[in-house]
Amino acid sequence: MAYADEVFRTMCRDIIDNGTDTTGEKVRPRWEDGTPAYTVKKFGVVNRYDLQKEFPILTLRRTALKSATDELLWIWQRKSNNINDLNSHIWDEWADETGSIGKAYGYQMQVKHEYKEGMFDMVDRVIWDLKNNPYSRRIMTNIYNFSDLHEMNLYPCAYSMTFNCTKDKETGKLKLNAILNQRSQDVLAANNWNVVQYSVLVHMMARECDMIPGEFVHVIADCHIYDRHIPIIEELISREAYPAPTFTLNPDKKHFYDFTPDDVKLENYQYGPQIKNIPIAV
Repeated sequence: MAYADEVFRTMCRDIIDNGTDTTGEKVRPRWEDGTPAYTVKKFGVVNRYDLQKEFPILTLRRTALKSATDELLWIWQRKSNNINDLNSHIWDEWADETGSIGKAYGYQMQVKHEYKEGMFDMVDRVIWDLKNNPYSRRIMTNIYNFSDLHEMNLYPCAYSMTFNCTKDKETGKLKLNAILNQRSQDVLAANNWNVVQYSVLVHMMARECDMIPGEFVHVIADCHIYDRHIPIIEELISREAYPAPTFTLNPDKKHFYDFTPDDVKLENYQYGPQIKNIPIAV
């Protein structure tokens, strides 16, 4: 069984068996029919993945590696807030008539800030620090910009990434570790999607900075399963799991801004049947 499957099963079982049920409470999300979208939730879920051991992608069902990578690059590389620059439709419900999702995600990434070393946007600052000051404890991004929240069509869920370097004892190379902070997560729709995305990011940043990928830590404040998702989750975590596939990043590319979704690949990826038409609360 892949480690990602083990983590996912344990997390889902704990949420369903021990979580807080919000049924009847005042909640913002609604189903397409207008019904309140209640959840069972746990506070402060923390999952850890050692990227040196295996790539954390589910085998219980397929996670679309290239599509997940495309959305990540839409935010971190293309720094876009327009769905016309994205090759999927996952943001369509939050876009206006021009395709914009407001001053969210990629918009915040491309805003330049002044440092004593010069003007950088958040992504370029991360790369500069990793190359020039890898033991800094200040290497992070944060797109939860309070002054712009009123112009965001959806407040950022995955809002902060903190990078930290340690030395690998066996090779002597620097290991790139990272923590993703997430205020809220729909477990069925987004959990492994986000894990895969930010694990890919660690691999890409490590390549750019001549490091090796280390540990990825995922911190979720409100980790929830929607009421209409519980039967789906129960079926999903009862499935047979498979060994983790092997992840590869195009060896001919080094620079973060050169990567495309075609540069990520999985070998020997076995997985269970896909779940179609998952209801999404908005």
